[in-house]
Amino acid sequence: MSMTDEENPAQAVAAKGVRGALARFRVLAYIVGVGLLALVVAMVVKYGFDNATPVAIVGPAHGFLYAVYLLVAFDLALKARWSVKGTLLVLVAGMIPFVSFVVERKVTHKVRAGEKL
Repeated sequence: MSMTDEENPAQAVAAKGVRGALARFRVLAYIVGVGLLALVVAMVVKYGFDNATPVAIVGPAHGFLYAVYLLVAFDLALKARWSVKGTLLVLVAGMIPFVSFVVERKVTHKVRAGEKL
């Protein structure tokens, strides 16, 4: 006896194109997390050693990548049918150092289990 999509939420999620959206989200979450840590280091260099060059390089790159992260996370939120609160929390995760790594793991676990945020 096989399960229908309603009986197996994880399979239903995969069938709706969430798998690709999750893969894109995971990649961008890591990239944005690393980029934000690089920006923090660049800020320390700027204010601690009076050298603004690293911020001038890393800042715009992180800003662009964060914008892409927002689009990818929002795409996943729509496909996985997240709540507004869950979506907003994931979107904000890219602005707090280390949080994007934690959120990526939680999102991956929940999406693969067929749960909503």
